[in-house]
Amino acid sequence: MSDSIPATREPSPDSPWRFCVAPMLDWTDRHYRYLARQLSRHARLYTEMVTTGALLHGDVERHLRFDESEHPVALQLGGSDPNALAEAARIGADWGYDEINLNVGCPSDRVQNGAFGACLMAEPGLVAECVAAMRAAVDVPVTVKSRIGIDHQETYEEFREIVDIVADQGGANVFLVHSRKAWLKGLSPKQNRDVPPLRPEFATRLKRERPDLTVVLNGGLTTVASMQAGLGEVDGVMVGRAAYQNVGLLAEIDAALFDGNQPTDRLAALQAYRDYAAAELARGTRLSTLIKPILTLFQGRPGARAYRRHLSEQAPRRPGDASVIDEAIDLLR
Repeated sequence: MSDSIPATREPSPDSPWRFCVAPMLDWTDRHYRYLARQLSRHARLYTEMVTTGALLHGDVERHLRFDESEHPVALQLGGSDPNALAEAARIGADWGYDEINLNVGCPSDRVQNGAFGACLMAEPGLVAECVAAMRAAVDVPVTVKSRIGIDHQETYEEFREIVDIVADQGGANVFLVHSRKAWLKGLSPKQNRDVPPLRPEFATRLKRERPDLTVVLNGGLTTVASMQAGLGEVDGVMVGRAAYQNVGLLAEIDAALFDGNQPTDRLAALQAYRDYAAAELARGTRLSTLIKPILTLFQGRPGARAYRRHLSEQAPRRPGDASVIDEAIDLLR
């Protein structure tokens, strides 16, 4: 290691990527993100992956509509055609997203069949072309979320070569690194979240060797302490499953990683979400969709089990009734 590059680095609390909530299919929809913003003033929020085809040939409003309170919010795109990605990025920027992120890490059958997501780690030159086209189309940051490798790619040197090509040829300067490789053949998407070992040293070494890049560490960060430790070596941390398995954790993270104030009151966040839910019900959204983000809000707190049971049982029976949430609040009290 060069003496000129410090082994650890504490970035500014003002770093835009200091704390991020990962893009997660079937989770980080606009309802979840609205709740997340009530809990965290600082988190950078990401959409579910949206394919280029969905934007170029589908219902753009359904995929891109979001509440102004969500800022800063990033749109994650899935695709592998530079022209299509450029046009989709332009649409996203026009809708007001603060960042456009390219998915180079999802291992699902859907993305494999479409030859994008984690498959792109085998084609860094194409990723560079995609990033360059997207950057030329928009003024907001274009970032890359990747794995540390796929299938035969085992070493840090292989990962570093991919990053160098995408950064130096494509102009990418922000890399969100999921610190597990992905097995495209032989493991399911669920297994790919747990079976390949975590290798966070790939991200931390990348930051030491390429201090010109913004590096965000993702994978296995489930406690505030692990996030604080990560921030000693990279520019930011990204939380995935922990952010929906115990969504209230976002309030604790906000207080610990930023201003040191008391965490946002979870009940106050829920009451704000209740008003949002009532407005969404009036627009035709079903209550069962709206309660999904709030089910784990009081994990480990008194009354949490009765609260969850009431929401889960009553929402399907009363799909347009916001008072179900009021009744669940009463159970907490």
